[in-house]
Amino acid sequence: MDPRCTMKLGILFVTAFMLSAAVSMKRHAYFNRTAYLPCPFTKAQNISLSELVVFWQDQKKLVLYEHYLGSEKLNNVNAKYLGRTSFDEDNWTLQLHSVQINDTGSYDCYIQKKTPKGSVILQQTGTELSVTANFSEPEIKEIQNITRNSGINLTCSSKQGYPKPTKMYFWITNSTNELGDNMQILQDNATELFSVSINLSIPFPDDVYNVTAWCVLETEAMRIFSRPHDIVLPEVQPVAENWKVWIAAAIILGIVVVLAFLVKRCSRKQEQPGIS
Repeated sequence: MDPRCTMKLGILFVTAFMLSAAVSMKRHAYFNRTAYLPCPFTKAQNISLSELVVFWQDQKKLVLYEHYLGSEKLNNVNAKYLGRTSFDEDNWTLQLHSVQINDTGSYDCYIQKKTPKGSVILQQTGTELSVTANFSEPEIKEIQNITRNSGINLTCSSKQGYPKPTKMYFWITNSTNELGDNMQILQDNATELFSVSINLSIPFPDDVYNVTAWCVLETEAMRIFSRPHDIVLPEVQPVAENWKVWIAAAIILGIVVVLAFLVKRCSRKQEQPGIS
């Protein structure tokens, strides 16, 4: 057989082997926590780690970690990842510590075997890493003192979350509508985390003297509720006001009776004849 044909067949065989050995999986990590990038080696029982070169690269081909013939090698590791990784030899997993939002992306693990003719790739494992950050519990604050005339004026805020929330709104008792507008979203340039806030300004419901409000933040994965916020009008209820009116009327009537008595008594004194 022509040597060139033999070489082509060999290349096709190696390529097919590499494609069949390639594994892809998805992993999730939380902001500032640890991400796990697996590289399960199916032939680990037959080959010692000291015979292999194991390394991880990100989507920009920057090296995260390299295990060279049984020991860690830092020469090729990019500065972005120095001091942030550790290799679990038992589980063939790379731990990426202090995960940031910009660590989101694809990672490849390569397992190579050194041979007299050079390095041979035994396995390639791809991992898609997604990074999220939980928003803080939404917090409600009253903008001003509540009165019947001023209505309900609230603001709600939540901080340090990722990805961008889908919406934020208020729920008020006695109302079935989602309330609030002008959602403000800010993103930190350094951390890429989002902060969000919303305002609410509506009339106080007629014939109602207290309501409860909740603030709800929705993301693609969940809903986050604030603690219930009670809003009570400082005004006195009508029944209590009627009692006050009756008490005030009784006091005024008492004063009138006393004054009438004093006037009548003075008049009687003036009508008595003087002593000559």
